[in-house]
Amino acid sequence: MERTTANPAFTYPLPTRARDERSLGALWEHSRLQCGRLLTRWARDPATMIQALIYPALTLLMFRIVLGDSITAVTGQPSIFGTVPMIVLVGAMFGSVVSAVELRGERESGLLGRFYTLPMHRSAGLVGRMMAEAVRVLVTSAVIFAVGLALGFRFTQGFAATILIFLVPIMFGIGFALMVTVLATLQVKIPLVEMVSIVSSLLMFFNSGFVPVMAYPTWLQPIVENQPMSCAIDTMRALALGGPLAEPLLKTIAWSVGAVVLFAVPAARGYRRAAQTG
Repeated sequence: MERTTANPAFTYPLPTRARDERSLGALWEHSRLQCGRLLTRWARDPATMIQALIYPALTLLMFRIVLGDSITAVTGQPSIFGTVPMIVLVGAMFGSVVSAVELRGERESGLLGRFYTLPMHRSAGLVGRMMAEAVRVLVTSAVIFAVGLALGFRFTQGFAATILIFLVPIMFGIGFALMVTVLATLQVKIPLVEMVSIVSSLLMFFNSGFVPVMAYPTWLQPIVENQPMSCAIDTMRALALGGPLAEPLLKTIAWSVGAVVLFAVPAARGYRRAAQTG
């Protein structure tokens, strides 16, 4: 049976799976729809595609041409196994910045406010955005790893390690995306791109993927070794090439879980406030 509008050219089926707005089923369905909306929008936006895919791939190629052989000669270690994981994380971070700028635009245009008036789960907007971030990081990682394979990167530790190496940037990226979401939903307008770019650049040039930790000044080595990006790089290096895995993996999990615990509630509150005032 169908419900017919005044115009017989359009018919709408009766709802068959009505759910309470606060139910877990509604959260999943509405988050999935929000995720699909964002992925479609990003795929059609040249700026997002350039920042999330092309820019990291070109950066990897540049690092390989300019510094790759020099670092390998000095350290005796294949630099590609540090550079590729580093650029994967850089792609995750810079893609989140573009997403946050778009989120601010949706707030200012009133789109978030219009979504808030719909009969949908109140957490679906943020959860769907994090789902989309996870998919974006996965696609970005696949592209960069493909470029890395062409430049000499290899997965040498088996199928399970290869699967796990793709999960590491997703963990890292979700924590970073929540932090950026908090900044994007602040009522006080801040230079979001500039602030996050400074942090991302510092992390990119002071980590164990850029050069080995021993190449930094002695007083700086503990900071470089234990910052979140270095932990994730060391984890992916061990999963690809072999070597100590437990310690960097546990540190990566601790950093990622800590970021989620620290920023999840402020991000949810900020997202709701942005929707109510947008």
